[in-house]
Amino acid sequence: MGKILGHLEPKAVWNYFEEICQYPRPSKKEEKIAAYMMGWAKENKFETKRDKAGNIIVRKPATKGMENRKPIAIQGHIDMVCEKNNDVKFDFDKDPIQPWIDGDWVKAKGTTLGADNGIGVSMGMALMTSTDIPHPPLELLLTVDEETGLTGAIQLGKGMLKAEILINLDSEEEEHLRLVVQEDRIPLLYLNILPIQFLMRLFLKGCVADIQVLKSMTAGQILLS
Repeated sequence: MGKILGHLEPKAVWNYFEEICQYPRPSKKEEKIAAYMMGWAKENKFETKRDKAGNIIVRKPATKGMENRKPIAIQGHIDMVCEKNNDVKFDFDKDPIQPWIDGDWVKAKGTTLGADNGIGVSMGMALMTSTDIPHPPLELLLTVDEETGLTGAIQLGKGMLKAEILINLDSEEEEHLRLVVQEDRIPLLYLNILPIQFLMRLFLKGCVADIQVLKSMTAGQILLS
C-alpha cells in the first residue's frame, strides 16, 4: 500500500498512482515507466506487446459469460508535463515525483504532479487487476509522447488494437462523458474520473452524445443504446 496516498479511495487507483510517481516519465523519455508497466503486466500474467513507437498494449481475457462481447480498449498516455518551481532542485530524468495531500487535493512538492495522465493510467491498471468486475475482453493501451505531439498515438503499430470500442481516460471536464463515433473509425469515449465499475456498464451502438453524468447516478442507471 502506498505510504502517502494508499488510504484514498479507490485504493487500487491511488496505490498504482503512487507507484507511477516513482518512475521518471518525461515525453520522449518514457523508458523507465515503460519498463515498470511491462514488468507489472508480466507479473499479472497479461498478454503484452510493444510497438516500434514505444506504445504498450496489455490484454486481459473476458470474465466467464462475457467471452462473446466486443473487446473494449482503455487508453491513457504514460508521459507527463515536466515543470518545476524556480527554487526547486529536481531532475525529471532521475527523480521521483513527491505527491502529498493538501486538504481535498493531491499535489506534488515543487513540481507538476503528472496526474495527466497518470491517474488515467492508474484507473486502467486497477480495472485490469480487479477480480470483482465482470468484463468483456480488455485491452489497456498505453501511448507515449502525448504531451509533445501525440507521436505515440499517431504512430500506433498496425494490429496493436483488436477492440472496436476505445475509452480514453484523458479529459479535463469532471463528471462529463463524451461519445464520438466516426465512420470506419474506432468509437472514442472520453471521460474523466468516474467509478471504475462505470466503465464496464457502457453499451455502445453508434450514437453521438455529450452526456452529463451526475454523481448521484449509479452505474446501473446509465445505459447508452
